[in-house]
Amino acid sequence: MYSPTTRLLTILELLQSYQQMSGSELAQRLEVDGRTVRRYITMLQDMGIPVEAERGPYGAYQLRRGYKLPPLMFNDAEAIALTMGLLTIREFRFPVDVAAVEGALAKTERVMPENLLRQVRGLQEAITFNVAPPPVQFHNDYVSILSLAVKQQQRVFLRYQAWGGEESEREFDPYGIVFNEGFWYTAGYCHLRRDLRTFRLDRIVALEPREGSFERPADFDALAHVLQSIFTMPGTNQVEVLFKTTLDQAREVIRPELGILEEVEDGVIFRRAANQLMWTAILLLTLEFPMVVIKPPELREMLREMAGRAMRMVEST
Repeated sequence: MYSPTTRLLTILELLQSYQQMSGSELAQRLEVDGRTVRRYITMLQDMGIPVEAERGPYGAYQLRRGYKLPPLMFNDAEAIALTMGLLTIREFRFPVDVAAVEGALAKTERVMPENLLRQVRGLQEAITFNVAPPPVQFHNDYVSILSLAVKQQQRVFLRYQAWGGEESEREFDPYGIVFNEGFWYTAGYCHLRRDLRTFRLDRIVALEPREGSFERPADFDALAHVLQSIFTMPGTNQVEVLFKTTLDQAREVIRPELGILEEVEDGVIFRRAANQLMWTAILLLTLEFPMVVIKPPELREMLREMAGRAMRMVEST
């Protein structure tokens, strides 16, 4: 549970880090409502800190230009959270320069008091990450370039290599970036195809900002679009299974990133694209409700072989 003082200091940190932030952005970051944000802003102003507010539906808060606060030290919870985040980024091999992560860790430790430093060092020595290396590598700057383009609603140029090997060039309006099952994706409007498209970042051969701008649809869900694209991707096995259960029961065991669920007269249809059918077969065997594999036939054959091996194992005892 965050205390009001912690949230107050967090607003100061955010206003120092960003030129300006809207009330809704601050509310989302602090997990409070707009009225609470306005109360915190008033408290800061009463303390003599020059927080200026722009009125109107698109209004924002900012510190008066030229005003600088003295440096704020990390409290214990912030230092531990920062350390854990940096360790996770390093171990999951996110597209960040390893030297930058190690440098940030070293700088963070240098300003810690002795007791907190021992606690943070203990975390690093005690925690072991069992993480498979990412299946693909790509240019570290791509996430930074795309994220800035998403924020500024700036068009980019990219040269892309499709799964079959052919390359194409296009201008693209990036609406969001998604990390899913070891791969990075960007979704948005492709001017070459004149439609929404999803691109895997490791297949981008070249990427650079363009002068053009765009307006991101307010209701666009980047994660939903990327998952939908993955589940219908050409060149992979298209899995379709009839679950003889209710939609609510199916949702309890099938997370959104595992596939698409569609309620039908006989139950629920489960769909996904799969490069490796073995993983899908194992998933289906863990489910307790009845089901029928509609396609592909290779999945049905794989389940028959797995059932036969299981029966032989039982009979041999």
